[in-house]
Amino acid sequence: MIENPVTFHSRVNLKGGTLLLGFDGWMDGGDVSTGTIDWLIGATEARPCAQIDPRRFYIYNFPGSMEISALFRPSAQIEDGLIKSFEPPSNRFFAAPRHGLMLFLGKEPNFEWQRFADAILEVAEVAGIERILFLGSVGGAVPHSRRCRLFCSVNDPAILPMLTEAGARPTNYEGPAHFVTYLMTRARNHGLAMAALVAEVPAYVHGTNPLSIESMVRRVASILGFNSLDLDDLQQSSEHWEKRLTEALEEHPDLLEHIEKLESDYDNEVFDTQMGDLKDFLQQKGIRLD
Repeated sequence: MIENPVTFHSRVNLKGGTLLLGFDGWMDGGDVSTGTIDWLIGATEARPCAQIDPRRFYIYNFPGSMEISALFRPSAQIEDGLIKSFEPPSNRFFAAPRHGLMLFLGKEPNFEWQRFADAILEVAEVAGIERILFLGSVGGAVPHSRRCRLFCSVNDPAILPMLTEAGARPTNYEGPAHFVTYLMTRARNHGLAMAALVAEVPAYVHGTNPLSIESMVRRVASILGFNSLDLDDLQQSSEHWEKRLTEALEEHPDLLEHIEKLESDYDNEVFDTQMGDLKDFLQQKGIRLD
């Protein structure tokens, strides 16, 4: 008998509520997927209610260079020779009943997508969830000085207007699939409406992108009708980050020319901008904008 990977800490009734998903991994550019969920957990005072056991779902010992294998291994902290922590992947659900909201923060599974999807759908069913919204992010030809573009895909055309009214553009894509795309097909079979809301963030900026996280939080708050969230701290963090980035760019006039081209294309809604020249320039100069 295969053990159920789901553990419930508390049972919550969120009948008609929304489940927001954030995944570390392929579609977490600028940490927008996980960063948005993490911020919302704090802002809504959500409490842990369930988790998915990580065993069977992940590759730990992936062959290849240290840079590649590091993406798959658990993290550890050692201070003065003493092991302080060892952290395997975690997949946790949080409930914010006052907002009719459940939030999931986890890592995209490498193995057994079917069982992982079953686990998410089980938690959603027990809680009475009515719809699921994945928040993702990918690197693209977007300047850091503009609000990130949003694209969406759905498993039910009835929820598409809700997203397009918030400024999201329907996706046209053909290529490697994310676990969320599989989950959307499974959710449809369970009678759950599900959508993926994906931000296009500046591909030339490394690390966490507070400005894009703020933009995603504001869009999600608008879609869900959350008008009481205090965004002051998030906005201050975004402004500080943008100021530091602008100062870094001022030291590289040649790079500013590329950014201005991106800004012009963005303002004129040109979507076929090539990032090749900018990426080549950054590589040649050895510039990282962390």
